[in-house]
Amino acid sequence: MEEYKHKELTEKIIGCFYRVYNTLGSGFLEKIYENALALEFSEVGLSFIKQAPVRVFYKNKIMGDYFADFIVDGKVIVEVKALKNFCGSEEAQLINYLKATGIEVGLLLNFGKEAGIKRMVFEIARDKK
Repeated sequence: MEEYKHKELTEKIIGCFYRVYNTLGSGFLEKIYENALALEFSEVGLSFIKQAPVRVFYKNKIMGDYFADFIVDGKVIVEVKALKNFCGSEEAQLINYLKATGIEVGLLLNFGKEAGIKRMVFEIARDKK
């Protein structure tokens, strides 16, 4: 099995996701799942920022701010959804957050009728001058 970046951390996050999903099921608003995940993250000792600011720059000027649901341990962005299915815009949103922050790994966690997880990686090009 191929190793992947931040495997142990993402497995802990996914474990928290399943504990929340198995307890609450589907049907609640995203905010409920966010709050429950924050509790789970705290209980397993994960360091996180909830509603973490993501600042977008263009030509060294601030173009705007977004908020990622979580940045965990400074290494993984977690976006919480409560959708029937992923439709593509969620992946684009997460990739944009990864680009803007320089964080390379993101997880989309969907609390829809069926539990859904999508792991995304945006590898930052390293300048090798």
